[in-house]
Amino acid sequence: MKYAIIGGSGLLELSDLVIEKKIDIPTPFGQMSDEVTVGYFKGTRHKIAFLPRHGKNHTIMPGTIPQKANVWGLKYIGVEKVIAISAVGSLKEEIKPTDLVIPSQIFDRTKSRDSTFFEDGLVGHVPFGKPICPSLSKFVTKIINQLGYTVHTDETYICMEGPAFSTRAESEFYRSLKAGVIGMTALPEAKLYREAEICYTIIATVTDYDCWKEGEEDVNVQMVLQTMAKNNEAIHKILYAIFSNMPEDFEEKCECSNSLMYAINTKKEGIDPQVYRKLRLLLRKYYE
Repeated sequence: MKYAIIGGSGLLELSDLVIEKKIDIPTPFGQMSDEVTVGYFKGTRHKIAFLPRHGKNHTIMPGTIPQKANVWGLKYIGVEKVIAISAVGSLKEEIKPTDLVIPSQIFDRTKSRDSTFFEDGLVGHVPFGKPICPSLSKFVTKIINQLGYTVHTDETYICMEGPAFSTRAESEFYRSLKAGVIGMTALPEAKLYREAEICYTIIATVTDYDCWKEGEEDVNVQMVLQTMAKNNEAIHKILYAIFSNMPEDFEEKCECSNSLMYAINTKKEGIDPQVYRKLRLLLRKYYE
């Protein structure tokens, strides 16, 4: 099973997924956000794992999502490519609510999240200049364009800590950086998928104008959920089309699958055995 979809706010289940099973995956990092639903879209050949990052009842805060458990669990069942759905606010006039964005960059404004699998006893630094997989993003963008939905590319996603939304001053500051959208879940998610050598892209669904736009109501939860409900039909159609058109062996070249090749600083003989056992799933291809 090579593919996974991560559901965000307003997408806690895939109603048109033909479910084969639900699995609870134990990990060295505790419980995942929820059990993983395994199935396929009717008429397609690819098995898909679906995981709602906030849990099936949206009970997990953005800053406490068990990202390491989620990433490790999907790696364990063989996932190689992840499409994450994320509700975001727009920081540009031309990016309108209900538009879609495939960002190419992420700007980290989080404060207290555990953002790496590495720890004392095993030091590593993955390349992260391109935090979103260009190849997977290109394919997803092509499908969205074919369906006729408005999609913006080459934008920067500001990942804020939350859970409160931005102040007006913060929103204006992010606009001064020429960023396109703002959300709360892209990090450390993207960093951990890179460390796990899994291709990762985001379909960001725009729900509001944050709080910078004169004449527009400041963002609130009801606004986000109402717009996500409008977007859900489009998201389901897009995901169905992606997996209807996904090649049997998606092999467009990217560097994601070899991210750890030159990333580890610690000499083999110096690696803490306990740490290695915990991370063996990620490291064994280089050490065994």
